[in-house]
Amino acid sequence: MQLNFRRQGQGQTVIVIHGLFGSLDNLNGLSKALAEHYDVIAIDLRNHGLSPHSEQMNYQNMAEDILALIAQLELENPILVGHSMGGKVAMMTAGLAPHLIGGIVVADMAPVAYTKARHNEVFAGLKAVAEAGCDDRKAADAVLSQHVQIMGVRQFLLKSFVPNSPTTWRFNVTALLEHYSDIMNWPGLKEPYMGPVLFIKGAESDYLIPEYQAEVVRQFPNAKAKVIPGTGHWLHAEKPQLFNRLVLDFLAQAS
Repeated sequence: MQLNFRRQGQGQTVIVIHGLFGSLDNLNGLSKALAEHYDVIAIDLRNHGLSPHSEQMNYQNMAEDILALIAQLELENPILVGHSMGGKVAMMTAGLAPHLIGGIVVADMAPVAYTKARHNEVFAGLKAVAEAGCDDRKAADAVLSQHVQIMGVRQFLLKSFVPNSPTTWRFNVTALLEHYSDIMNWPGLKEPYMGPVLFIKGAESDYLIPEYQAEVVRQFPNAKAKVIPGTGHWLHAEKPQLFNRLVLDFLAQAS
């Protein structure tokens, strides 16, 4: 599958990977900061943004999409930076082809299966907006607010709202819902990835907790970790300057 992407800057290649319900614009602040020193490729994952829709969606599929892009663009040892679901995509890509990946940064995600459903209200809201046939963002927000109370989350979701379109949303809601268990799951790596890895945790988030440390070390023996105080799962948006600095410091050492 050929992914939609945006490329800017020069130097060592860094591939930036968004999370669930996102697009290549989500980490735009990071991409701009990195592009001063690196060749930055921000992508839309399958079933997101302007990339193709597919009935197939798991971490093997998404990692193979990244590897196809690396081959298409003839990239040499790119470093992957992924947030949330994008972090799992980065981890799986490194696991499938460790010789092709120069290192990875994982933002607030662990290499484990999560058992608690976290997005029931979001899916209900997305479907309600589609069923209501909202023709502008204000109307969509009013419907969405009946299911999703946090304004910041609604604003994030509404970036992918497309009024008067057959699907209402840029992302493929049907496929994401059908493969939600695959998205929450984690098949694990067949062999540990021995390259440099940085895990960045939001201090107030429960996605990356001490109980997962053994799995992190088992699959990524050379991993290091940083914690950003006063942030939750959206650490890159809550404290962008500190987040960008941690990524830049890692890249300077890894590249």
